[in-house]
Amino acid sequence: MEIWFSENQTGNFGIKARVKSVLLHEFSPFQEITVYDTFEFGRMLVLDKAVMFTDKNEFVYHEMLGLVPVFAHAGPENILIIGGGDGGAVRECLKNPRVKHIDLVEIDKRVVEVSEEFFPLIASMLKDERVRVIAEDGIEFLKRFNAAYDIILIDSTDPVGPAEGLFKRDFYESAASALKDDGIFVAQTESPFFNANLIRDINMILRELYSKTYLYLASIPVYPGGLWSFTAGSKAYDPRFVNRAYEGFDFSAEGLGLRYYSPEVHSSSFVLPNFVGEILK
Repeated sequence: MEIWFSENQTGNFGIKARVKSVLLHEFSPFQEITVYDTFEFGRMLVLDKAVMFTDKNEFVYHEMLGLVPVFAHAGPENILIIGGGDGGAVRECLKNPRVKHIDLVEIDKRVVEVSEEFFPLIASMLKDERVRVIAEDGIEFLKRFNAAYDIILIDSTDPVGPAEGLFKRDFYESAASALKDDGIFVAQTESPFFNANLIRDINMILRELYSKTYLYLASIPVYPGGLWSFTAGSKAYDPRFVNRAYEGFDFSAEGLGLRYYSPEVHSSSFVLPNFVGEILK
């Protein structure tokens, strides 16, 4: 008997993957959590029936979310990540040797525990001495800080359920206040094929908060449409380019274990197809 996982990503469109076995299925206080072992993608984390990542291609999302801001910033010593309890963004940010501390604020501690058990390579740096894992609502956490972080990353699920508030104006305003004067903010901002209005609205808000706001893209097969967007806002640095402070830095795949990101990919990811540029107008 064949078993398939199906995600209806828009109501009219979805993906499916053939499943070897169900490794975990439970309900936390916040959401439904499932771990599948699939034939095509290896292990897959699914929250509330939506794919978060898979063993086979998680590196694309995590490298592009984490490495673009940490190498655009000259000295990203103190970082805040909201969401991302799997630890992938933490792992990538720590590839910059100038990072001294990361606060990871994940509302659902079971996501952290499940990731450590079933995705140890992704969660490999959560026990690092530079990392503090905090089980708290990121919206409330942000309100306590002013000019505290060099970089803030929003590694959220889709804008429903516990993540809905992470896509609203007051949250973005709190994040801007919690950044230092030369800080960089990056959020995952969904699919340009299916979430054009959300992307447009977020960019309009961030343009009011940051002097430099830019959208960039990455190709992620298991996300709706296969093309995913991130939006960066900066008070000082231009996030489109690797900072000159890293001239001579070893960006080789062997040196950092990179599989998608490079300085060339960093810059080229901000070159947008015409239809995406139209969304931002």
